[in-house]
Amino acid sequence: MPDLFVTGTDTGVGKTLLSALLVAALDLDYWKPIQTGAAEGTDRQTVLMWADIAAERAHPEAYIFDPPVSPHLAAELNGVEIELEKIRRPPASKRLVIEGAGGVLVPINSKLFMLDVARHLQTSVVVVSRTALGTINHTLLTIAAVRRAELEITGVVMIGKENRENHQAVERYGRVPVVGWIPWLDRIDREMLRTVFNRHFDAGAFA
Repeated sequence: MPDLFVTGTDTGVGKTLLSALLVAALDLDYWKPIQTGAAEGTDRQTVLMWADIAAERAHPEAYIFDPPVSPHLAAELNGVEIELEKIRRPPASKRLVIEGAGGVLVPINSKLFMLDVARHLQTSVVVVSRTALGTINHTLLTIAAVRRAELEITGVVMIGKENRENHQAVERYGRVPVVGWIPWLDRIDREMLRTVFNRHFDAGAFA
């Protein structure tokens, strides 16, 4: 099975939360190739805490920048250019949950986007979207971009207050399954993440 590339319809939509959930529930490794905003902490550190895994199972970033801005700008501010050839899958024996930065059309340099990272790594894509108003448009646009890149889509995971109408609309118009839902969580730890997966996810979609 291919590695799972977690992307979102927007920044802050819940990619790190889903990544930690998949790592905890499916016993996978974690990797975020490009991290920005590291001055405020990294998503790798967050996944280590939430999924409660050994440090060696959350692999170091290929590129890491302090400014909380888009990867292309963060690299430019640091006087470097992000190169796909330097983004190499770490030597993990387990499948990886690979977390993108922002959405699929976030630029990483003057020509390429986050979508090109997923294509370079030959992954399957999991799209994270909100349940709230506006999610249909944002989710369908993301799905369309992934399909144009001829990448496999595992499915969509929706985060937030349950909204059956938006769930059904995404499946109908996107022609893609909603494979999971994450409600509001009072706490985030390994036990809770595994419980949410068992209750609200289609485990077969990730097999």
